Amino acid sequence: MQTNLFDRFAPTIRSLSAAELNGTGSLKAKMLLAKDGNVEVCYAPFEYINPQARVVIVGITPGQTQMLNSIKEARRQLDQGASNIQAMIAAKKTGAFSGAMRPNLIALLDGIGLQRWLGLTSCEALFGAADNLVQTTSVLRNPVFVGGENYNGTPNMTRQSLLQEQLLTYFGQDVKALPNAVFVPLGDKVAEALNYLVDRNLLSPDRILSGLPHPSGANAERIAYFLGKKRREHLSAKTNPDKLDLAREQMIGRVLKLA
Repeated sequence: MQTNLFDRFAPTIRSLSAAELNGTGSLKAKMLLAKDGNVEVCYAPFEYINPQARVVIVGITPGQTQMLNSIKEARRQLDQGASNIQAMIAAKKTGAFSGAMRPNLIALLDGIGLQRWLGLTSCEALFGAADNLVQTTSVLRNPVFVGGENYNGTPNMTRQSLLQEQLLTYFGQDVKALPNAVFVPLGDKVAEALNYLVDRNLLSPDRILSGLPHPSGANAERIAYFLGKKRREHLSAKTNPDKLDLAREQMIGRVLKLA
């Protein structure tokens, strides 16, 4: 397992003040990995890769809250005498798809039958007794900020040189380390990034399960329709039922074909 970034930043994490651990401006400066104009990439301890994972749930990038939570947990572990690897593992697990997003994600994964492929009653076990089967990550593994705000997909990561480098270097490590896992992108921009890797022969398209509505609470209507909990005639104009029907049908079919 590569620990070079954690080894590099561990002394800094140990030295952070209470104010910095709560996200003051100096924190980003101390954790800065790279910068290009108003695009900043900061380090957060998310590089642990679970070698047993069969499912990789892929977000776009950690936000500031996830960054702070992971750094706080790493600091707590280090203060208690944990090794760098132990601290990395604990930091990685902290807050992974927590809050309202987690039950939505579980319902969506169960809705396409992924639990049956994994031999589970429900994908809820991925966040408990069967957490050895899952890897949570982001196509931009380290937190990205644009103009000081959480990255939302603009500029396009497959075209902006710094973000393109982050995608290929760090997420590329995840792909290489998990040759038999399937990847579930959360959102169209994440799916686009995975297809970018497919075009460069870094990832097989057969290992991508794209099409899930994003599990964010703000996407409640699309999730409800995808899961059959809301009828077509009751949808608002902002939801495209044909697109969701096709995505659900294709994803269920792909899961059934998984070896």
